[in-house]
Amino acid sequence: LGTNPFVSNGSICTAPDYPGRIQAVRDRGGKVVVIDPSRTRTAEAADEHIAIRPGTDAVLLAAIVHRLIGIDHVSTGRVAALVDGMNELRDAVEPFSPEYAEVVTGIAAETIGRLADDIATAPTAAVHGRIGTTTVEFGTLTTWLIDVIAILTGNLDEPGGSMFPRSAIERVRPEKQGRPYRTGRWQSRVNANPEIQGELPAADLPVEILEPGEGQLRMMFTVAGNPVLSCPDSEQMNEAFASLDAMVSIDIYLNETTRFADVVLPPASALEKSHFDIAFSNLSVRNVANYSAPVFDSEQPAEDDIIARLALLAMGMEGDATLVHDQLVNQLLSAEVGAPGSPVEGRNVEDLIAMVDGDTGSDRMLDAMLRTGPHGDAFGANPDGLSLQKLRDNPHGIDLGALEPRLPDALQTPEKRIDLFAGPFLEELARLEVRVVEWAGDGRLRLIGRRHLRSNNSWMHNVEVLVKGKARCTLQINPDDAAELGVVDGGKASVRSRVGEVTADVEVTDIVMPGVVSLPHGWGHGQPGAQLEVAARHAGVNSNVLTDPLAIDPVSGTSVLNGIPVEVAPA
Repeated sequence: LGTNPFVSNGSICTAPDYPGRIQAVRDRGGKVVVIDPSRTRTAEAADEHIAIRPGTDAVLLAAIVHRLIGIDHVSTGRVAALVDGMNELRDAVEPFSPEYAEVVTGIAAETIGRLADDIATAPTAAVHGRIGTTTVEFGTLTTWLIDVIAILTGNLDEPGGSMFPRSAIERVRPEKQGRPYRTGRWQSRVNANPEIQGELPAADLPVEILEPGEGQLRMMFTVAGNPVLSCPDSEQMNEAFASLDAMVSIDIYLNETTRFADVVLPPASALEKSHFDIAFSNLSVRNVANYSAPVFDSEQPAEDDIIARLALLAMGMEGDATLVHDQLVNQLLSAEVGAPGSPVEGRNVEDLIAMVDGDTGSDRMLDAMLRTGPHGDAFGANPDGLSLQKLRDNPHGIDLGALEPRLPDALQTPEKRIDLFAGPFLEELARLEVRVVEWAGDGRLRLIGRRHLRSNNSWMHNVEVLVKGKARCTLQINPDDAAELGVVDGGKASVRSRVGEVTADVEVTDIVMPGVVSLPHGWGHGQPGAQLEVAARHAGVNSNVLTDPLAIDPVSGTSVLNGIPVEVAPA
Protein backbone atom coordinates (compact mmCIF):
# COMPACT_ATOMS: atom_id res chain seq x y z
CA LEU A 1 0.00 0.00 0.00
CA GLY A 2 1.29 3.46 -0.92
CA THR A 3 4.74 2.22 -1.85
CA ASN A 4 6.46 2.02 -5.22
CA PRO A 5 9.63 -0.06 -4.70
CA PHE A 6 10.28 -0.32 -8.43
CA VAL A 7 11.21 3.37 -8.12
CA SER A 8 12.19 3.85 -4.46
CA ASN A 9 14.03 0.50 -4.14
CA GLY A 10 12.07 -0.65 -1.14
CA SER A 11 12.52 2.19 1.33
CA ILE A 12 12.08 0.57 4.76
CA CYS A 13 12.18 -2.89 3.17
CA THR A 14 15.78 -2.81 1.97
CA ALA A 15 16.70 -5.18 -0.86
CA PRO A 16 18.67 -5.06 -4.11
CA ASP A 17 16.80 -5.77 -7.36
CA TYR A 18 13.33 -5.17 -5.98
CA PRO A 19 11.69 -5.69 -9.39
CA GLY A 20 13.37 -9.09 -9.63
CA ARG A 21 12.18 -10.01 -6.15
CA ILE A 22 8.59 -9.03 -6.93
CA GLN A 23 8.71 -11.21 -10.03
CA ALA A 24 10.25 -14.05 -8.03
CA VAL A 25 7.24 -14.01 -5.68
CA ARG A 26 4.97 -14.49 -8.69
CA ASP A 27 7.24 -17.16 -10.21
CA ARG A 28 6.95 -19.15 -6.97
CA GLY A 29 3.16 -19.07 -7.29
CA GLY A 30 2.66 -16.15 -4.97
CA LYS A 31 0.40 -13.18 -5.57
CA VAL A 32 1.31 -9.49 -5.50
CA VAL A 33 -1.42 -6.90 -4.93
CA VAL A 34 -0.72 -3.15 -5.05
CA ILE A 35 -3.22 -0.76 -3.46
CA ASP A 36 -2.55 2.81 -4.57
CA PRO A 37 -4.44 5.80 -6.03
CA SER A 38 -1.97 5.70 -8.93
CA ARG A 39 -1.06 2.87 -11.28
CA THR A 40 2.63 2.95 -10.47
CA ARG A 41 5.42 0.94 -12.08
CA THR A 42 5.11 -1.54 -9.23
CA ALA A 43 1.35 -1.77 -9.77
CA GLU A 44 1.86 -2.49 -13.47
CA ALA A 45 4.09 -5.45 -12.58
CA ALA A 46 1.70 -6.84 -9.94
CA ASP A 47 -1.02 -9.46 -10.26
CA GLU A 48 -3.62 -6.90 -9.25
CA HIS A 49 -3.85 -3.13 -8.79
CA ILE A 50 -6.63 -1.74 -6.62
CA ALA A 51 -7.19 2.03 -6.66
CA ILE A 52 -7.97 3.63 -3.28
CA ARG A 53 -8.95 7.16 -2.35
CA PRO A 54 -5.93 8.94 -0.84
CA GLY A 55 -5.68 8.96 2.94
CA THR A 56 -8.26 6.20 3.52
CA ASP A 57 -5.88 3.26 3.97
CA ALA A 58 -6.68 3.05 7.69
CA VAL A 59 -10.36 2.49 6.88
CA LEU A 60 -9.49 -0.30 4.42
CA LEU A 61 -7.20 -2.04 6.90
CA ALA A 62 -9.69 -1.69 9.75
CA ALA A 63 -12.27 -3.34 7.50
CA ILE A 64 -9.87 -6.21 6.80
CA VAL A 65 -9.40 -6.65 10.55
CA HIS A 66 -13.19 -6.51 10.97
CA ARG A 67 -13.57 -9.28 8.39
CA LEU A 68 -10.80 -11.45 9.88
CA ILE A 69 -12.41 -11.33 13.32
CA GLY A 70 -15.98 -11.55 12.05
CA ILE A 71 -15.55 -14.83 10.17
CA ASP A 72 -13.08 -16.28 12.67
CA HIS A 73 -10.06 -16.08 10.37
CA VAL A 74 -7.79 -15.28 13.32
CA SER A 75 -4.79 -17.56 13.74
CA THR A 76 -2.08 -15.67 15.64
CA GLY A 77 0.36 -18.55 15.75
CA ARG A 78 3.48 -18.46 17.90
CA VAL A 79 3.09 -14.85 19.07
CA ALA A 80 -0.39 -15.44 20.54
CA ALA A 81 1.07 -15.88 24.02
CA LEU A 82 2.75 -12.45 23.78
CA VAL A 83 -0.27 -10.35 22.71
CA ASP A 84 -2.61 -8.39 24.98
CA GLY A 85 -5.73 -6.51 23.89
CA MET A 86 -7.34 -9.03 21.54
CA ASN A 87 -10.72 -8.77 23.27
CA GLU A 88 -10.79 -4.96 22.94
CA LEU A 89 -9.86 -5.21 19.25
CA ARG A 90 -13.19 -6.72 18.19
CA ASP A 91 -15.18 -3.83 19.66
CA ALA A 92 -12.72 -1.22 18.37
CA VAL A 93 -13.16 -2.18 14.70
CA GLU A 94 -16.86 -3.02 14.87
CA PRO A 95 -17.95 0.13 12.96
CA PHE A 96 -15.52 -0.55 10.10
CA SER A 97 -17.32 -3.21 8.09
CA PRO A 98 -16.30 -3.84 4.46
CA GLU A 99 -19.59 -2.20 3.38
CA TYR A 100 -18.74 0.91 5.42
CA ALA A 101 -15.21 0.95 3.99
CA GLU A 102 -16.50 0.70 0.41
CA VAL A 103 -18.19 4.09 0.68
CA VAL A 104 -15.04 5.70 2.11
CA THR A 105 -12.25 4.05 0.11
CA GLY A 106 -13.95 3.44 -3.23
CA ILE A 107 -13.03 -0.27 -3.01
CA ALA A 108 -15.92 -2.72 -3.30
CA ALA A 109 -16.87 -4.56 -0.11
CA GLU A 110 -16.54 -7.84 -1.98
CA THR A 111 -12.95 -6.97 -2.90
CA ILE A 112 -12.14 -6.05 0.70
CA GLY A 113 -13.54 -9.36 1.90
CA ARG A 114 -11.52 -11.24 -0.70
CA LEU A 115 -8.32 -9.45 0.34
CA ALA A 116 -8.92 -10.44 3.98
CA ASP A 117 -9.63 -14.04 3.03
CA ASP A 118 -6.55 -14.26 0.80
CA ILE A 119 -4.28 -12.92 3.54
CA ALA A 120 -5.77 -15.28 6.12
CA THR A 121 -5.63 -18.44 4.00
CA ALA A 122 -2.28 -17.96 2.28
CA PRO A 123 0.55 -20.08 3.74
CA THR A 124 2.46 -16.82 4.25
CA ALA A 125 1.52 -13.19 3.68
CA ALA A 126 3.03 -9.75 4.20
CA VAL A 127 1.35 -6.35 4.17
CA HIS A 128 3.73 -3.47 3.52
CA GLY A 129 3.00 0.27 3.57
CA ARG A 130 5.29 3.23 3.13
CA ILE A 131 5.22 6.95 2.17
CA GLY A 132 1.71 6.90 0.71
CA THR A 133 0.32 5.41 3.93
CA THR A 134 2.48 7.25 6.48
CA THR A 135 2.43 10.84 5.23
CA VAL A 136 -1.31 11.14 5.81
CA GLU A 137 -3.43 12.26 8.74
CA PHE A 138 -3.86 8.69 10.06
CA GLY A 139 -0.43 7.37 9.11
CA THR A 140 0.45 5.94 12.51
CA LEU A 141 -2.94 4.26 12.81
CA THR A 142 -2.42 2.75 9.36
CA THR A 143 0.99 1.39 10.34
CA TRP A 144 -0.48 -0.08 13.53
CA LEU A 145 -3.25 -1.79 11.56
CA ILE A 146 -0.65 -3.35 9.23
CA ASP A 147 0.99 -4.87 12.32
CA VAL A 148 -2.38 -5.97 13.69
CA ILE A 149 -3.13 -7.87 10.46
CA ALA A 150 0.27 -9.59 10.66
CA ILE A 151 -0.50 -10.62 14.25
CA LEU A 152 -4.04 -11.85 13.53
CA THR A 153 -2.93 -14.02 10.62
CA GLY A 154 0.18 -15.50 12.26
CA ASN A 155 2.53 -13.60 9.95
CA LEU A 156 4.40 -11.55 12.55
CA ASP A 157 7.99 -12.67 13.12
CA GLU A 158 7.59 -15.61 10.77
CA PRO A 159 9.35 -16.37 7.44
CA GLY A 160 7.24 -15.04 4.59
CA GLY A 161 5.66 -12.42 6.85
CA SER A 162 6.93 -9.37 8.72
CA MET A 163 10.31 -10.05 10.34
CA PHE A 164 13.14 -8.26 12.12
CA PRO A 165 16.74 -8.17 10.83
CA ARG A 166 19.72 -8.55 13.14
CA SER A 167 22.12 -5.83 12.09
CA ALA A 168 25.86 -6.36 12.34
CA ILE A 169 26.08 -3.29 14.59
CA GLU A 170 23.13 -4.06 16.86
CA ARG A 171 23.99 -3.99 20.56
CA VAL A 172 24.00 -7.33 22.36
CA ARG A 173 21.96 -7.01 25.55
CA PRO A 174 20.36 -10.37 26.42
CA GLU A 175 18.94 -9.23 29.75
CA LYS A 176 18.02 -5.67 28.88
CA GLN A 177 14.63 -4.64 30.18
CA GLY A 178 12.46 -2.45 28.00
CA ARG A 179 10.70 0.68 29.14
CA PRO A 180 7.37 2.33 28.36
CA TYR A 181 7.24 4.27 25.12
CA ARG A 182 6.64 7.92 25.97
CA THR A 183 5.96 11.00 23.89
CA GLY A 184 5.20 14.60 24.73
CA ARG A 185 8.08 15.07 27.15
CA TRP A 186 8.12 18.65 25.84
CA GLN A 187 6.21 20.67 23.29
CA SER A 188 6.93 23.02 20.42
CA ARG A 189 6.98 26.62 21.61
CA VAL A 190 4.31 28.11 19.33
CA ASN A 191 1.94 25.32 18.25
CA ALA A 192 2.39 23.16 21.38
CA ASN A 193 2.83 19.99 19.34
CA PRO A 194 4.29 17.13 21.40
CA GLU A 195 7.81 15.79 21.11
CA ILE A 196 8.04 12.37 19.40
CA GLN A 197 11.29 10.39 19.82
CA GLY A 198 13.19 13.58 20.61
CA GLU A 199 11.87 15.44 17.56
CA LEU A 200 9.25 18.10 16.88
CA PRO A 201 7.19 18.33 13.66
CA ALA A 202 9.11 19.85 10.76
CA ALA A 203 5.94 21.77 9.98
CA ASP A 204 6.50 23.80 13.18
CA LEU A 205 9.92 25.06 12.06
CA PRO A 206 8.86 28.30 10.28
CA VAL A 207 6.78 29.63 13.16
CA GLU A 208 9.51 28.72 15.64
CA ILE A 209 11.82 30.99 13.61
CA LEU A 210 9.36 33.80 12.85
CA GLU A 211 7.38 34.10 16.11
CA PRO A 212 9.12 36.44 18.61
CA GLY A 213 9.50 35.47 22.24
CA GLU A 214 11.66 33.51 24.61
CA GLY A 215 13.15 30.47 22.87
CA GLN A 216 12.74 31.91 19.36
CA LEU A 217 14.94 29.98 16.94
CA ARG A 218 17.50 32.33 15.38
CA MET A 219 20.28 30.07 14.07
CA MET A 220 20.16 26.94 11.91
CA PHE A 221 22.54 24.16 10.97
CA THR A 222 21.63 22.03 7.96
CA VAL A 223 23.38 18.90 6.72
CA ALA A 224 22.69 17.74 3.15
CA GLY A 225 19.10 18.94 3.35
CA ASN A 226 16.79 21.23 1.46
CA PRO A 227 13.86 21.97 3.79
CA VAL A 228 12.76 25.03 1.80
CA LEU A 229 11.68 22.60 -0.94
CA SER A 230 10.97 19.45 1.08
CA CYS A 231 8.95 20.71 4.07
CA PRO A 232 5.34 21.96 4.27
CA ASP A 233 4.29 25.48 3.24
CA SER A 234 7.48 26.27 1.33
CA GLU A 235 6.66 29.96 1.00
CA GLN A 236 6.57 30.42 4.78
CA MET A 237 9.66 28.21 5.14
CA ASN A 238 11.45 30.43 2.62
CA GLU A 239 10.46 33.54 4.60
CA ALA A 240 11.66 31.97 7.84
CA PHE A 241 15.10 30.96 6.58
CA ALA A 242 15.61 34.40 5.05
CA SER A 243 15.04 35.96 8.50
CA LEU A 244 17.62 33.93 10.45
CA ASP A 245 20.45 35.73 12.24
CA ALA A 246 22.96 33.01 11.37
CA MET A 247 23.10 29.78 9.42
CA VAL A 248 25.76 27.13 8.71
CA SER A 249 25.27 24.42 6.09
CA ILE A 250 27.23 21.28 5.27
CA ASP A 251 26.44 20.64 1.63
CA ILE A 252 27.92 20.18 -1.83
CA TYR A 253 25.25 22.47 -3.33
CA LEU A 254 24.16 26.06 -3.01
CA ASN A 255 20.51 25.09 -3.22
CA GLU A 256 17.18 26.70 -2.34
CA THR A 257 17.98 26.32 1.37
CA THR A 258 21.76 26.73 1.63
CA ARG A 259 21.60 30.00 -0.32
CA PHE A 260 20.58 31.55 3.02
CA ALA A 261 23.65 30.22 4.85
CA ASP A 262 26.40 32.53 6.11
CA VAL A 263 28.86 29.65 5.81
CA VAL A 264 28.65 26.63 3.50
CA LEU A 265 31.10 23.81 4.28
CA PRO A 266 31.42 21.36 1.37
CA PRO A 267 32.35 17.81 2.42
CA ALA A 268 34.15 15.16 0.41
CA SER A 269 32.07 13.58 -2.33
CA ALA A 270 30.44 10.17 -2.03
CA LEU A 271 33.31 8.42 -3.85
CA GLU A 272 35.91 10.06 -1.60
CA LYS A 273 34.71 8.51 1.65
CA SER A 274 33.84 5.08 2.97
CA HIS A 275 30.29 3.86 3.38
CA PHE A 276 28.40 1.40 5.59
CA ASP A 277 24.60 1.25 5.79
CA ILE A 278 23.88 2.00 9.44
CA ALA A 279 20.13 2.59 9.00
CA PHE A 280 19.27 0.31 6.10
CA SER A 281 20.94 -2.74 7.66
CA ASN A 282 18.17 -2.56 10.29
CA LEU A 283 15.54 -2.78 7.54
CA SER A 284 16.94 -5.37 5.15
CA VAL A 285 15.22 -8.55 3.99
CA ARG A 286 18.38 -10.53 4.73
CA ASN A 287 21.15 -10.11 7.29
CA VAL A 288 24.14 -8.73 5.43
CA ALA A 289 27.14 -6.47 6.02
CA ASN A 290 28.51 -4.35 3.16
CA TYR A 291 31.38 -1.86 3.32
CA SER A 292 32.65 0.38 0.53
CA ALA A 293 36.12 1.85 0.81
CA PRO A 294 36.83 5.29 -0.74
CA VAL A 295 37.47 5.16 -4.48
CA PHE A 296 39.50 8.38 -4.53
CA ASP A 297 41.66 10.27 -2.07
CA SER A 298 40.44 13.70 -1.01
CA GLU A 299 41.75 16.70 0.85
CA GLN A 300 38.20 17.70 1.74
CA PRO A 301 37.00 16.65 5.21
CA ALA A 302 34.03 14.29 5.42
CA GLU A 303 30.81 15.19 7.23
CA ASP A 304 31.88 13.46 10.45
CA ASP A 305 35.04 15.59 10.68
CA ILE A 306 33.14 18.80 9.93
CA ILE A 307 30.47 18.07 12.51
CA ALA A 308 33.11 17.12 15.09
CA ARG A 309 34.91 20.42 14.56
CA LEU A 310 31.64 22.35 14.82
CA ALA A 311 30.87 20.55 18.07
CA LEU A 312 34.22 21.63 19.52
CA LEU A 313 33.64 25.23 18.43
CA ALA A 314 30.14 25.20 19.92
CA MET A 315 31.68 24.18 23.26
CA GLY A 316 34.26 26.95 23.02
CA MET A 317 37.09 24.48 22.48
CA GLU A 318 39.94 24.30 20.00
CA GLY A 319 41.35 21.08 18.65
CA ASP A 320 41.25 18.49 15.94
CA ALA A 321 38.18 16.43 15.05
CA THR A 322 40.10 13.38 16.29
CA LEU A 323 39.37 14.51 19.86
CA VAL A 324 35.64 14.02 19.31
CA HIS A 325 36.02 10.75 17.39
CA ASP A 326 38.26 9.25 20.08
CA GLN A 327 35.85 10.31 22.80
CA LEU A 328 32.95 8.61 21.01
CA VAL A 329 34.88 5.35 20.61
CA ASN A 330 35.87 5.53 24.28
CA GLN A 331 32.26 6.04 25.33
CA LEU A 332 31.06 3.13 23.18
CA LEU A 333 33.63 0.66 24.46
CA SER A 334 33.29 1.79 28.07
CA ALA A 335 29.58 1.05 27.85
CA GLU A 336 30.26 -2.34 26.27
CA VAL A 337 32.69 -3.59 28.88
CA GLY A 338 30.22 -2.68 31.59
CA ALA A 339 27.11 -4.12 29.96
CA PRO A 340 25.91 -7.58 31.10
CA GLY A 341 25.92 -9.99 28.16
CA SER A 342 28.12 -7.79 25.94
CA PRO A 343 30.69 -9.76 23.90
CA VAL A 344 33.44 -7.75 25.67
CA GLU A 345 31.92 -7.63 29.16
CA GLY A 346 34.62 -7.15 31.80
CA ARG A 347 37.45 -6.46 29.32
CA ASN A 348 39.95 -3.61 29.70
CA VAL A 349 38.82 -0.51 27.76
CA GLU A 350 42.33 0.71 27.00
CA ASP A 351 43.28 -2.68 25.56
CA LEU A 352 40.27 -2.61 23.26
CA ILE A 353 40.90 0.97 22.14
CA ALA A 354 44.46 0.02 21.17
CA MET A 355 43.05 -2.64 18.81
CA VAL A 356 40.50 -0.40 17.06
CA ASP A 357 41.16 -0.14 13.31
CA GLY A 358 40.35 2.61 10.80
CA ASP A 359 41.87 5.62 9.07
CA THR A 360 38.97 7.96 9.83
CA GLY A 361 36.80 8.69 12.83
CA SER A 362 33.74 7.06 11.29
CA ASP A 363 35.72 3.95 10.29
CA ARG A 364 37.11 3.59 13.81
CA MET A 365 33.65 3.86 15.28
CA LEU A 366 32.37 1.33 12.73
CA ASP A 367 35.14 -1.12 13.64
CA ALA A 368 34.27 -0.82 17.34
CA MET A 369 30.56 -1.34 16.61
CA LEU A 370 31.13 -4.33 14.32
CA ARG A 371 33.47 -6.09 16.74
CA THR A 372 31.05 -5.69 19.67
CA GLY A 373 27.97 -6.57 17.60
CA PRO A 374 26.11 -9.91 17.39
CA HIS A 375 28.32 -11.17 14.55
CA GLY A 376 31.56 -9.49 15.71
CA ASP A 377 34.99 -10.92 16.52
CA ALA A 378 34.77 -9.48 20.06
CA PHE A 379 38.31 -8.13 19.65
CA GLY A 380 39.83 -11.56 19.18
CA ALA A 381 37.53 -13.67 21.35
CA ASN A 382 35.64 -14.85 18.24
CA PRO A 383 38.29 -15.01 15.48
CA ASP A 384 35.75 -15.79 12.74
CA GLY A 385 33.61 -12.78 13.57
CA LEU A 386 33.22 -9.43 11.83
CA SER A 387 35.61 -6.49 11.90
CA LEU A 388 36.34 -3.60 9.59
CA GLN A 389 39.29 -5.52 8.16
CA LYS A 390 37.10 -8.52 7.40
CA LEU A 391 34.69 -6.30 5.48
CA ARG A 392 37.61 -4.77 3.58
CA ASP A 393 38.68 -8.30 2.64
CA ASN A 394 35.18 -9.01 1.31
CA PRO A 395 34.36 -6.00 -0.91
CA HIS A 396 31.12 -7.56 -2.18
CA GLY A 397 29.79 -7.94 1.36
CA ILE A 398 29.25 -10.78 3.79
CA ASP A 399 26.03 -12.79 3.91
CA LEU A 400 25.01 -13.26 7.54
CA GLY A 401 22.04 -15.46 6.76
CA ALA A 402 18.28 -15.35 6.40
CA LEU A 403 16.12 -13.50 8.90
CA GLU A 404 15.08 -15.65 11.85
CA PRO A 405 12.25 -15.27 14.40
CA ARG A 406 13.34 -12.88 17.16
CA LEU A 407 10.36 -12.47 19.47
CA PRO A 408 10.10 -12.00 22.38
CA ASP A 409 13.83 -11.19 22.74
CA ALA A 410 13.68 -8.26 20.29
CA LEU A 411 10.77 -6.59 22.10
CA GLN A 412 11.69 -3.38 23.91
CA THR A 413 8.52 -3.25 26.00
CA PRO A 414 8.79 -3.52 29.82
CA GLU A 415 7.25 -6.99 30.08
CA LYS A 416 8.43 -8.27 26.68
CA ARG A 417 4.81 -8.29 25.54
CA ILE A 418 2.78 -6.72 22.70
CA ASP A 419 -0.03 -4.55 24.01
CA LEU A 420 -2.23 -3.73 21.02
CA PHE A 421 -3.61 -0.65 22.74
CA ALA A 422 -0.49 0.68 24.46
CA GLY A 423 -0.75 3.71 22.17
CA PRO A 424 -3.72 6.04 21.50
CA PHE A 425 -5.23 3.75 18.91
CA LEU A 426 -8.73 3.51 20.36
CA GLU A 427 -8.89 7.31 20.29
CA GLU A 428 -7.53 7.39 16.74
CA LEU A 429 -10.15 4.91 15.52
CA ALA A 430 -12.86 7.09 17.06
CA ARG A 431 -11.36 10.20 15.48
CA LEU A 432 -11.21 8.40 12.13
CA GLU A 433 -14.98 7.82 12.26
CA VAL A 434 -15.54 11.56 12.72
CA ARG A 435 -13.16 12.53 9.92
CA VAL A 436 -14.83 10.11 7.51
CA VAL A 437 -18.05 12.11 7.83
CA GLU A 438 -16.17 15.35 7.16
CA TRP A 439 -14.42 13.87 4.12
CA ALA A 440 -17.78 12.81 2.68
CA GLY A 441 -18.88 16.43 2.50
CA ASP A 442 -15.69 17.66 0.79
CA GLY A 443 -15.89 17.27 -2.97
CA ARG A 444 -12.42 18.66 -3.73
CA LEU A 445 -9.77 16.72 -5.61
CA ARG A 446 -7.02 15.07 -3.56
CA LEU A 447 -3.35 15.75 -4.34
CA ILE A 448 -0.77 12.97 -3.99
CA GLY A 449 2.96 12.96 -4.61
CA ARG A 450 5.05 10.64 -6.75
CA ARG A 451 8.61 9.68 -7.43
CA HIS A 452 10.55 8.75 -10.53
CA LEU A 453 13.52 6.42 -10.64
CA ARG A 454 15.75 9.30 -11.78
CA SER A 455 14.35 12.00 -9.49
CA ASN A 456 13.79 10.54 -6.03
CA ASN A 457 14.96 13.74 -4.32
CA SER A 458 15.65 17.37 -5.18
CA TRP A 459 19.47 17.05 -5.39
CA MET A 460 19.15 14.64 -8.34
CA HIS A 461 17.65 17.41 -10.47
CA ASN A 462 21.06 19.05 -10.87
CA VAL A 463 22.53 16.04 -12.67
CA GLU A 464 22.05 16.35 -16.42
CA VAL A 465 21.86 12.63 -17.16
CA LEU A 466 19.06 12.23 -14.60
CA VAL A 467 16.80 15.03 -15.84
CA LYS A 468 17.20 14.76 -19.59
CA GLY A 469 14.30 13.53 -21.69
CA LYS A 470 10.59 14.00 -21.16
CA ALA A 471 9.58 16.52 -18.51
CA ARG A 472 8.58 14.72 -15.31
CA CYS A 473 7.25 17.58 -13.18
CA THR A 474 3.69 17.50 -14.48
CA LEU A 475 0.24 17.59 -12.91
CA GLN A 476 -1.26 14.18 -13.63
CA ILE A 477 -5.04 14.26 -13.81
CA ASN A 478 -7.59 11.64 -14.82
CA PRO A 479 -9.34 12.18 -18.21
CA ASP A 480 -12.77 12.34 -16.54
CA ASP A 481 -11.68 15.13 -14.19
CA ALA A 482 -9.83 16.94 -16.96
CA ALA A 483 -12.95 16.97 -19.17
CA GLU A 484 -15.16 18.21 -16.34
CA LEU A 485 -12.74 21.00 -15.39
CA GLY A 486 -11.76 22.01 -18.95
CA VAL A 487 -8.12 21.14 -18.40
CA VAL A 488 -6.23 19.92 -21.48
CA ASP A 489 -3.19 17.73 -21.94
CA GLY A 490 -0.07 19.82 -22.51
CA GLY A 491 -1.77 22.94 -21.17
CA LYS A 492 -1.40 24.56 -17.80
CA ALA A 493 -3.54 24.39 -14.68
CA SER A 494 -3.62 26.22 -11.39
CA VAL A 495 -3.66 24.09 -8.27
CA ARG A 496 -4.79 25.78 -5.07
CA SER A 497 -4.85 24.55 -1.47
CA ARG A 498 -5.61 26.32 1.81
CA VAL A 499 -2.08 27.71 2.02
CA GLY A 500 -0.78 28.19 -1.53
CA GLU A 501 -1.15 27.98 -5.29
CA VAL A 502 1.04 26.76 -8.17
CA THR A 503 0.67 26.64 -11.94
CA ALA A 504 1.77 23.33 -13.44
CA ASP A 505 2.03 21.67 -16.83
CA VAL A 506 -0.84 19.21 -17.33
CA GLU A 507 -0.56 15.51 -18.15
CA VAL A 508 -3.95 13.91 -18.73
CA THR A 509 -3.64 10.21 -17.94
CA ASP A 510 -5.63 7.32 -16.50
CA ILE A 511 -2.61 6.41 -14.35
CA VAL A 512 -4.33 8.31 -11.54
CA MET A 513 -7.86 7.42 -10.47
CA PRO A 514 -10.75 9.91 -10.77
CA GLY A 515 -10.78 12.47 -7.97
CA VAL A 516 -6.98 12.43 -7.67
CA VAL A 517 -4.21 14.63 -9.07
CA SER A 518 -0.49 14.07 -8.66
CA LEU A 519 2.58 16.30 -8.51
CA PRO A 520 6.11 14.94 -7.94
CA HIS A 521 8.17 15.88 -4.91
CA GLY A 522 11.32 18.03 -4.80
CA TRP A 523 10.87 20.44 -7.72
CA GLY A 524 10.52 24.23 -7.81
CA HIS A 525 14.07 25.24 -8.68
CA GLY A 526 15.45 28.46 -10.16
CA GLN A 527 15.03 30.63 -7.06
CA PRO A 528 17.26 33.73 -6.71
CA GLY A 529 20.57 32.97 -5.05
CA ALA A 530 20.57 29.22 -5.70
CA GLN A 531 23.36 28.00 -7.96
CA LEU A 532 21.91 24.89 -9.54
CA GLU A 533 22.38 25.49 -13.25
CA VAL A 534 20.96 22.19 -14.49
CA ALA A 535 18.04 22.15 -12.05
CA ALA A 536 17.14 25.72 -12.96
CA ARG A 537 16.66 24.66 -16.59
CA HIS A 538 14.19 22.01 -15.41
CA ALA A 539 12.63 24.06 -12.61
CA GLY A 540 9.19 22.53 -12.31
CA VAL A 541 6.86 23.57 -9.48
CA ASN A 542 7.14 22.91 -5.78
CA SER A 543 4.30 20.73 -4.49
CA ASN A 544 5.13 21.76 -0.91
CA VAL A 545 3.77 25.23 -1.61
CA LEU A 546 0.44 23.41 -1.28
CA THR A 547 1.08 21.35 1.87
CA ASP A 548 -0.59 22.66 5.00
CA PRO A 549 1.67 23.08 8.07
CA LEU A 550 -1.32 22.61 10.37
CA ALA A 551 -2.18 19.22 8.86
CA ILE A 552 -0.17 16.59 10.71
CA ASP A 553 -0.63 13.09 12.06
CA PRO A 554 -1.04 13.95 15.76
CA VAL A 555 0.44 10.66 16.93
CA SER A 556 3.75 10.90 15.04
CA GLY A 557 3.97 14.59 14.13
CA THR A 558 4.42 13.61 10.47
CA SER A 559 3.22 16.18 7.94
CA VAL A 560 0.32 15.34 5.64
CA LEU A 561 1.95 15.24 2.20
CA ASN A 562 -0.62 13.03 0.49
CA GLY A 563 -4.37 13.40 0.17
CA ILE A 564 -4.23 17.22 0.28
CA PRO A 565 -7.57 18.85 -0.67
CA VAL A 566 -7.04 21.07 -3.74
CA GLU A 567 -8.97 22.96 -6.40
CA VAL A 568 -7.81 22.73 -10.02
CA ALA A 569 -8.67 25.07 -12.87
CA PRO A 570 -7.28 25.91 -16.33
CA ALA A 571 -4.53 28.53 -16.17
